[in-house]
Amino acid sequence: MSIEVSDVRSNPQDQIAHAARVIGRSPQRRKVFIAIYKGKKKVKTAEEVVVVSSLPRKRVLEEPQKLYNNDIIKKTKVGKELAYEKYPFFTQNKDKVLKLAGNPSALAKFPTKINPKVENVSVTLSLPRESIDAIQITVDDIESFAKVHGSESDSQCPPIDEELFKLGLQKILGEEGTFQDWGGERDDLFSTRMLIAGQRKAVAFGLKGKGTKGVLHPKKMGKRGDQIQRLFGAPAECFLVQYWGQIDESIVEQMKDLAMLKSVQECKRIYYGLIDGRDTMRVVSAYSEFFSSNVANHGGDNDAKEAKDS
Repeated sequence: MSIEVSDVRSNPQDQIAHAARVIGRSPQRRKVFIAIYKGKKKVKTAEEVVVVSSLPRKRVLEEPQKLYNNDIIKKTKVGKELAYEKYPFFTQNKDKVLKLAGNPSALAKFPTKINPKVENVSVTLSLPRESIDAIQITVDDIESFAKVHGSESDSQCPPIDEELFKLGLQKILGEEGTFQDWGGERDDLFSTRMLIAGQRKAVAFGLKGKGTKGVLHPKKMGKRGDQIQRLFGAPAECFLVQYWGQIDESIVEQMKDLAMLKSVQECKRIYYGLIDGRDTMRVVSAYSEFFSSNVANHGGDNDAKEAKDS
């Protein structure tokens, strides 16, 4: 005596998807499934399936075995002849099963317990205003960049390689650490030596090299457009995005939202800001002793390298 162990009432979507995957795009298995579940007759002999499906008897013996092994049909006997029995659940849902079996993209989108599909939703998060302490800053507000104050950019200075620019920043901050680029890093440079308002602060930089072109938008921040989110995952109090050109205001808006959230979560002041093309030139010009050798070695052969996900 066989006992049905699958609880179709608790996970009907999974059962439908399971049957669709088993049938797949096999035309023979599809014909066998249709033949067994066609009409009101609960049990059909192998010979009856041969007649309805127009398949050779050998195939009618092979394909139902796969359906049986996956608990999509039952096996029984009528007299001495092999027969197949329907499940009431699949009788009611056979059209859904067949539709998904013939459409892999639809099956991939079909929601189940193990593969839930959630529509995009907009969530508005209300934060207590008194708990928010997020301040937007520029290079002129950072004491570590004191020589930039009141200076103008050297318009003749060409963009330099991201790695060389990062080394220049390290020299300004007095940061001796080593920072290797890899696909999932949270930041390009992290230091606890940034001076703001007379105090040392931990800072995380997101650097976009000269390989990035045009106006900088969030979608250009990493392969998945999530570089800013990853940046704010760093254990820092100041977050800066640097680029050799124009930075779109959407970058500022995203940084502001994340800074406000981090401020509330960690109960402390968070600084955030941009170093756009003009301010980048001002930094390089004001601290030319840290960048002069780098500028001399600039070149276009590393552009492709710097366009990677940073």
